[in-house]
Amino acid sequence: MVIKGENGVMKLVNVVALLLTVSVARAEPDLAGFWQHEKEPVWIEMVPAAGEGVVVRNDNQPGRVGFKVVKALEAGSQPDKWSGQVFAARLGEYRDATITLESDDRLAFTVKVGMMRRTVEWRRVPEVPSATDDE
Repeated sequence: MVIKGENGVMKLVNVVALLLTVSVARAEPDLAGFWQHEKEPVWIEMVPAAGEGVVVRNDNQPGRVGFKVVKALEAGSQPDKWSGQVFAARLGEYRDATITLESDDRLAFTVKVGMMRRTVEWRRVPEVPSATDDE
């Protein structure tokens, strides 16, 4: 339907642009939220708007809470991929990484060092349990 008149056409164009923006935003995967390490009692919060992922709980090393595991996070060319710097604990330094949202509830950090590649998986959790919830 076309609305006649200069103002009417402009309003229709603005509405169509808004609807397209909303549908594209809904199609983009959501990396933000809480994630638990696949094997360790570690939880992080991914904050794409800030370009980082921060430890919010670490039962083995409580002093690491607040530590940036991911920094310089940027959206990639594909909607389910990001790039950034991930802290490689074994190396004691940040390394370039690919961060992939494998599904709504599975996240993978892949770090390549020379010919070696290591992937660590995380699963989405609705919230970080308190230490007393586990006991």
